[in-house]
Amino acid sequence: MSSDFEGYEQDFAVLTAEITSKISRVPRLPPDDKKQMVANVEKQLEEARELLEQMDLEVREVPPQSRGMYSSRMRSYKQEMGKLEADFKRSRIAYSDEVRNELLGDDGNSSENQLIKLREERAHLLDNTERLERSSRRLEAGYQIAVETEQIGQEMLENLSHDREKIQRARDRLRETDANLGKSSRILTGMLRRVIQNRILLVILGIIVVISILTAITFFVKGH
Repeated sequence: MSSDFEGYEQDFAVLTAEITSKISRVPRLPPDDKKQMVANVEKQLEEARELLEQMDLEVREVPPQSRGMYSSRMRSYKQEMGKLEADFKRSRIAYSDEVRNELLGDDGNSSENQLIKLREERAHLLDNTERLERSSRRLEAGYQIAVETEQIGQEMLENLSHDREKIQRARDRLRETDANLGKSSRILTGMLRRVIQNRILLVILGIIVVISILTAITFFVKGH
């Protein structure tokens, strides 16, 4: 993951450096070049926002114990992105004011041409606003997905914890049952041993009784 994140970081650094350079050049360019430059910067800002989205998704995949460092870097990049957008907005407003002043002060163009140019400029600004809104919606959707994924992960961890407790309780019951079986086995073994001993004693007593009877009979016969 870290290699992907660092690759996005490098691309973001190169891209923001180019954007900064172009924003600083906008006020000094001729009108036609300014328009082209503004369109170019808008495109690169969109690319930078997409890079931030990718980096943000990468950070969400980092284990919680390592996420703090990457989150801190992301906050710095987002602040830098906000500063670039603010600088570009100021430059774009200045550019729009210059275009309007040039249109209103151009005696060589007809009122109809001036109105067409103003409408084109307004459409261009509206398009930029819609693009920003789409990017904002994508970020919100990505954030919502991340929140839902985190909730699902939390629920899975809770379920795993409950399952672990159940397994532990079953293991404890199994150990208790095994201990009871061992105790029962020892009791049965003792009882069996005593039964065998009792039988042996009975056999011995029986033999003694038989011998005694035979001895008595022998003495009785000899006496007569």
